[in-house]
Amino acid sequence: MKISVKVPATTANIGPGFDCLGMALPIYNTVTIEETVLPGTGIEINVISEDDAVDELSIEHLALDENSLIYKAVELLYNSIGQTPSELKINIHSNIPIARGLGSSASVIVGGLIAANELLGRPADEAALLSIATEVEGHPDNITPAIVGGLVISSQEEDCTVVYRKLNWPDEWTITVCVPDYELSTDISRSVLPKEVPMADAVFNAKRMAMFVEAINTKDAELMKLALQDKLHQPYRMKLVPGLEKIMNNLKHEDNVLGCVLSGAGPSILIISHKNNIDKIHSIVKETWADLNVKAVIKTLDIEKNGAQVVNNED
Repeated sequence: MKISVKVPATTANIGPGFDCLGMALPIYNTVTIEETVLPGTGIEINVISEDDAVDELSIEHLALDENSLIYKAVELLYNSIGQTPSELKINIHSNIPIARGLGSSASVIVGGLIAANELLGRPADEAALLSIATEVEGHPDNITPAIVGGLVISSQEEDCTVVYRKLNWPDEWTITVCVPDYELSTDISRSVLPKEVPMADAVFNAKRMAMFVEAINTKDAELMKLALQDKLHQPYRMKLVPGLEKIMNNLKHEDNVLGCVLSGAGPSILIISHKNNIDKIHSIVKETWADLNVKAVIKTLDIEKNGAQVVNNED
């Protein structure tokens, strides 16, 4: 039996929502799990991509054995029903850039988990899938939108359950994703964050999160310009993303731009804007990074409203 699951990329934090805001984007990885019939073959994990650079990064960042994140997720699911994984072949068709702050690890965790759940006859409901995936990933901000789609605010509670609510992204606003040609691991990006922050900064972000939710609900562009500010993570990570501060400053002068934020831990950046004058946004980012000899792929996208989807089920 073979199951394939298509999982969207995700962007997390989105300014003030550190570790709790996430959004699905229309870039996808597809994870296929097949039960093999030959005893003793164990676990086989392959990464398949049309981009050789993606393959090299995948080998570096994704363990391709029983230590891999995808295998850990599958094993936890099997263990939850008193089983251990049998001989499995796992193929990851990779299109989400690795180590760029676009939820590549969350996508393979979610894809493997949902595919394994299908193989087992769906013993886990959505709540269980969210809990297991978050246990492997460490926080739910990328996991939740990868599973349910859309713009999501989520929290992992003390009992390890994940509480989430979806917010309706305004159709009038669009997202420009700017992916530079260098990687930045989440571990490095987290290492620069302080263990404690000033009370004033915590209060600042609490205000901005409240503004964010209200701006989304009322489609208030002027409020969103304030809401996208952050003092908990971006100021510390700025030095890890050359040109980010200059890009932010250059975009401030564009009336259609609501804000520019790091995508997850970076180094990709996310620009939220009205749907006009998009070419100007692209040129500002390209020219700013070009001065620093940074090449980038820049795409303007709509939000992906659907989460992970089973795309085939072959007996």
